[in-house]
Amino acid sequence: MRLPPDSLAHALSLAAAALGKLRQGTALPQAIDAVCQGQPAPVRGAVQDLAYRATRWLGSTDWLIRTLIPRPPAEGAANLLRVALAQLLDDPLPYAPFTVVDQTVTAASADPKLSHGKGMINGVLRRFLREQQALVADMQADPSAATNYPTWWIDAVRSAYPDTWQTILAAGNRRPPMVLRVNPRRIAVDAYLASLAEAGIDAERIGEQAVRLARAVPVSELPGFADGAVSVQDAGAQLAATLLDVAPGQRVLDACAAPGGKTGHLLELADGLDVTALESDAARAVRIHENLARLNQSATICVGDAAKPDTWWDGRPFDRILADVPCSAAGIVRRHPDIRWLRRPADLKALAGLQRDIVRALWACLKPGGKLVYVTCSIFPTEGEDQAQWFERHLEDAIRLHAPGQLLPVSPDAAQTSGFAAGASPLPLDHDGFFYAVFQKRP
Repeated sequence: MRLPPDSLAHALSLAAAALGKLRQGTALPQAIDAVCQGQPAPVRGAVQDLAYRATRWLGSTDWLIRTLIPRPPAEGAANLLRVALAQLLDDPLPYAPFTVVDQTVTAASADPKLSHGKGMINGVLRRFLREQQALVADMQADPSAATNYPTWWIDAVRSAYPDTWQTILAAGNRRPPMVLRVNPRRIAVDAYLASLAEAGIDAERIGEQAVRLARAVPVSELPGFADGAVSVQDAGAQLAATLLDVAPGQRVLDACAAPGGKTGHLLELADGLDVTALESDAARAVRIHENLARLNQSATICVGDAAKPDTWWDGRPFDRILADVPCSAAGIVRRHPDIRWLRRPADLKALAGLQRDIVRALWACLKPGGKLVYVTCSIFPTEGEDQAQWFERHLEDAIRLHAPGQLLPVSPDAAQTSGFAAGASPLPLDHDGFFYAVFQKRP
């Protein structure tokens, strides 16, 4: 049986296939790309929504499948159930429960590998709806099912933040807002807010250049986006360029620069900057070109390993270096819920070593009196404060300057303040998790 391309059953089937690839180690965006090849934009949008919901609820749905099915089902059936159960757990419900059940059974019936199990799938979903209140109460005893994180991740966050770990985990499960960075070279923030209002887009200012939309919209609907008036960038990420404290005429390195959001921000902040954007992945470096072209800005884009300057550096020292280093990305799980399921505890140790290698190598490229900003989008101290203290001890002639330190991911309704080093966040309570440290080389 061929499913109608605009049906929920078709989208459920594709989302289950994407979830299967995720569970085999593929990042969710790439998994969705793989299963949606040749699909029209509306179908891709529906699959993305279903798959992201399923990923956010993966701990709960795994528990439900273990609880409701005596013997482990085939992986294809399990993934279809995971997607369907997530839609029934979410709040608010994206679809009526009877629609989810009907369309999930239809999707199973259309797949020769699953059709023999459609009765089991129908029975599991209907039993869940009958016993939902009791089942949800029972799953609270299982940490992974209750929080939708792997057990090791829960333990690491609880160890680092014993008083606020539950709030931090909850913040990572909330849907992220769409936040824009207004380009001051093109338009003032208040004027841009007026442009949004004229376009019927509700928004508010939440930072110096940050604007949060009440609901996400395609960038094609944003006034001035194509002309570089705004960029999409989390409010917490917008601190990176401002902390670098650039001045006209300086030579600046944006290490690990793709996709180019911070490079573009730097070029918006001062005239006459000589910016080098470094990226190890040639394919990702193309994104830097595209983003800078939209902003009508230019930089020297270089493909190379930040930890090996001898392969790309011309020997001329930089006044400023932005080291936005590879990390676990534990601070941006509300935007990328697949990260929690793809990371392993051993990754943190390996990443910490890589971060040290990169910063030590870049430090040699910084001129006396220059500044280096160390950034990770992580909440784990092994990638944040522990590293900053290590750099203080091991970087020659390093002076640690005031910086935000650990910013914890928060939402407007989160009952916590951010982890700003001085006790108060430099931002309103709506941003991802980041760590910032600033070092100056003695003149």
